[in-house]
Amino acid sequence: MRYLHPMIPEYDWLYARTRAGRQRGPQGARALLDRLGAPDARFSSIRVVGTNGKGSSCAMLEAGLLACGARVGRFTSPHLQRYEERIRVDGQELDPARTAAFIAWAQAQAPNAAFFDLTLALAAQVFAEDGVQVAVMEAGVGGVSDATQALHNVTAVALTNVALDHVATLGPTLRDIALDKARAARPGVPLLTTATGEALEVVRDVAAEVGALLYTPDTHPALFALPHPPRLAGAHQQANAALAAATLRTLGYPQGVEAALQATYPARLESFEVGGKTVLLDGAHNPHATRALAASVPHADVLLFGNLARKDTAATLVPLLAAAPVRVFTAPGNLATPPADLAAQYGGEAVSDPAQALARALALTPPGGTLLVAGSLYLAGTVRDSLTAR
Repeated sequence: MRYLHPMIPEYDWLYARTRAGRQRGPQGARALLDRLGAPDARFSSIRVVGTNGKGSSCAMLEAGLLACGARVGRFTSPHLQRYEERIRVDGQELDPARTAAFIAWAQAQAPNAAFFDLTLALAAQVFAEDGVQVAVMEAGVGGVSDATQALHNVTAVALTNVALDHVATLGPTLRDIALDKARAARPGVPLLTTATGEALEVVRDVAAEVGALLYTPDTHPALFALPHPPRLAGAHQQANAALAAATLRTLGYPQGVEAALQATYPARLESFEVGGKTVLLDGAHNPHATRALAASVPHADVLLFGNLARKDTAATLVPLLAAAPVRVFTAPGNLATPPADLAAQYGGEAVSDPAQALARALALTPPGGTLLVAGSLYLAGTVRDSLTAR
């Protein structure tokens, strides 16, 4: 996990909370929230769950709510460059001093709590203290088994899509994963989704069982209709935008749809110009995401790719191979799939250090050409550090 806080060694303690074999589920988060006086009861929450597109949907929801004059919190993960990206109030990242103060409290009061639970609790505390009215809360992994299931006062659940990812955690089949995500639904609360196929069938069944109010493009086409495509690039963003628009309209913020469509989000087909060359940076890190990326970028001159070994690296990489004839493979962290193995199997060069890999990939990109970077949000963050420092 990456962070840029060399002057605050307490961050080492916080990140170490991810390394123990901690029990999944909302119980730990609920205990932390109750210890803090249940700050999550002092604002309403929109939970955003799904396999891909959660961050983009959260960005669009935040923009739409802000345009309506609401005081808005946003909780997302992971971060790309700074831990404080995860917690925003009215579009502003959290002050690191508040993070440090919370870490000091947690070291004394909750030394065995998990990283994600701690970060969620910090977000809720900040939102309550800052008078947030509505918070956009991105789930980490799953739905009913995720820490965000602990939140009180959830006024809508937005489910983007369901695909095979985190199979070791959520189950081996698409149906297992869909069940976990769909069971984020709550009685009498709107459940909005752009899921399709088998996943949508599961969502329908769960909504009926729970008594959630189900909204889909088929049942409520006007809610999901868009006046024009979103600013975020890629055909896959149409569904994320439709979900955000439907959620805003359902909750009484229809005037925020236009602002939602103008939202941006880093490392989602983000474009940089470097020495007359185009770098397209995307955090796609599973097969569902890279298939969508390949459909949006059918050709690039060079691919810079790195993936975590716990992912299905082969299935994630294959959709991108046809897009770029020249490839550079790198390692986004200690737990990456060895780049030398990928270079040997798929053809290309292996450069373990991401910064050096970026330099090599740029050198291989012809003048006026395009470099596509994908495979990991951790890689996207490292590359973005380099690109924004130029």
